[in-house]
Amino acid sequence: MTNRELRRQPSTDGRAPVPTGPATARGRVREVLLAAGLTPETIRMAWTDAMLVTSELTTNAVRHGGGLTGFSARVEAESLELRISDASDELPTTRDPGNSFLPGGFGMPLVKRLCRSLDVTPEPGGGKTVVVVLPLLAASD
Repeated sequence: MTNRELRRQPSTDGRAPVPTGPATARGRVREVLLAAGLTPETIRMAWTDAMLVTSELTTNAVRHGGGLTGFSARVEAESLELRISDASDELPTTRDPGNSFLPGGFGMPLVKRLCRSLDVTPEPGGGKTVVVVLPLLAASD
């Protein structure tokens, strides 16, 4: 199955085809947040964090993971859960701080800092799924 065919597969939340990239994924997250009654005004920085985490993880899947093969977003218990699958068996990596002059490698530390949890699970047929839980409501909101 080619990356183009994989992108046409239904998403794991049953809503729509797997996003083709970060912009489409952010649009899906926006829809999920709005459907839960959350807006940029009501959750302030968490909205921006949700868009940033979505962008980082989907960009990694496209750039390093052979393309998006699955995507879901849901709001539960004042948190946003994202599931992003790609075609690569390789685990996400971070850049050695001593090599900060090289591009890349800074997204995953940022995702880890913003999220309550981050898990990476290998898929039985190959590839992996990254699951993050991002808090939406904080004392500052």
